Amino acid sequence: GFSFSFFFFPSFRPFHVEPTNIVSVNDDTQRVTDEASAMNKRIHYYSRLTSPADRALIAPDHVLPAPDEIYVYSPLGTAFKIDSCTDGYGKNSSIVTIFMIWNTMMGTSILSIPWGIKQAGFTTGIILILLMGILTLYCCYRVVKSRKTIPLIDTSNWEFPDVCKYYFGSFGQWSSLLFSMVSLVGAMVVYWVLMSNFLFNTGKFIYNFVHDINVTDIVPGTNGSNKVICPSAASGHPPQNSSVMFSSGNNTGFELFEKWWNKSQTVPFYLIAVLLPLLNLKSPSFFAKFNVLGTVSVVYLVFLVTVKAARLGIHLEYNWFTENDFFVPEFRILFPQLTGVLTLAFFIHNCVITLLQNNKNQENNVRDLSIAYFLVGLTYLYVGVIIFASFPSPPLSKECIEQNFLDNFPSDDIMSFVARIFLLFQMMTVYPLLGYLARVQLLRQFFGNTYPSILHVLVLNVAIVGAGVAMARFYPNIGGIIRYSGATCGLAFVFVYPSLIYVISLHRAGQLTWPALIIHIFIILLGLANLIAQFLL
Repeated sequence: GFSFSFFFFPSFRPFHVEPTNIVSVNDDTQRVTDEASAMNKRIHYYSRLTSPADRALIAPDHVLPAPDEIYVYSPLGTAFKIDSCTDGYGKNSSIVTIFMIWNTMMGTSILSIPWGIKQAGFTTGIILILLMGILTLYCCYRVVKSRKTIPLIDTSNWEFPDVCKYYFGSFGQWSSLLFSMVSLVGAMVVYWVLMSNFLFNTGKFIYNFVHDINVTDIVPGTNGSNKVICPSAASGHPPQNSSVMFSSGNNTGFELFEKWWNKSQTVPFYLIAVLLPLLNLKSPSFFAKFNVLGTVSVVYLVFLVTVKAARLGIHLEYNWFTENDFFVPEFRILFPQLTGVLTLAFFIHNCVITLLQNNKNQENNVRDLSIAYFLVGLTYLYVGVIIFASFPSPPLSKECIEQNFLDNFPSDDIMSFVARIFLLFQMMTVYPLLGYLARVQLLRQFFGNTYPSILHVLVLNVAIVGAGVAMARFYPNIGGIIRYSGATCGLAFVFVYPSLIYVISLHRAGQLTWPALIIHIFIILLGLANLIAQFLL
């Protein structure tokens, strides 16, 4: 998903590649020398990403020899220390590598998985999560192995966009930039929609609590202390402020608050005053210190789902032979909407090389990557299946499950309030980093400088913020945004490039077989069909 901890981030290695380093020493006795040389190259790589005055992408500690210290880092280059040990060369153990990948991949897509299962059908949804996990894992494996398909060139510091440029020239370079920007800008749009949602519900809860106002939403819902609501049943569009106040006295203040605190008409604009200035900072490295909040956010969501399910119980109706308004379908024609969400939910392909390059035992990369994918898939399955199965149907229909499952809990729900305010703070610290990464990729590519002038940066940031505000105002559907952007950037980085590079490398080596060709053409066609289906359903 769009990751709470940068799982979707593009590689930040510049696209200019000079593949002139010929490998000529393979003697095992040179291991220490080779590792030291690779370390120096990584230092040079980080240092050339930014100016000396800009600390955001300066080489972090984990690329230096640091005994007894280990760092979990994102493709941004930021890091936080874990109390563990390295081999003296900044290498990570398998358990830390697995955690890094899990932490990087988990993201905002988790909020839409229950909705995706509803769109696909219960059994179909479960099967698709498993199949998409396996397929994206295989394509990710092809990405990891892609550097080894290039003979005679030292590719130890290459990222996947570098490999794309080697095979496809300037087209690979610019298309990588394009699809990377799609993932980044898509992430920022989703974040703006979610931040508007969380800020609205948080402000509503605080206002009602401070003024001792008892408010009930004008939407269908269950009764009791564990209330679940169905916002989509109240109208044909996402719920706004529709509510009734039960209190004595003048309600003019409350009506004024309802007017100026509106989820789509006012709150998205309030965020501009806070976030636009932060986007214009030359270096947002301070916000990288909050990267660990992504892990805590996912853990709390799993805890919330578990508690809610325990209180609500399981509600599944499978009576095939009698008419039932609460029947749970096994299959629905809308299943591509889930595959679009899952493409982004399992998307780590353009930064997986970075995450694995510091694994202490490189021969365990495939195993560690597989375990991490298994854990990610298990987390998505757990949250998606539990929310879907425990959704109280009857009295409500499963059709009421929202694209953000937190919207199915009223604003005065304490556990949901904690989740919203926590996620709001965490996303507000990540958002400036996303903007910085978009600036690094785009402005450096066109102007050779990440901060050519305040005017350049301001124009870029206004465009990005404007896209977020427009979506929050007119299309606040995170499931739709995630599936469109996921299917688009996934077409290139998940399905097309890894398969094409593998087929081309086999052909050049004289090892290409018909089964291999047919299988990988089929994978490419699946990615294309996945993208087309998003616009047809």
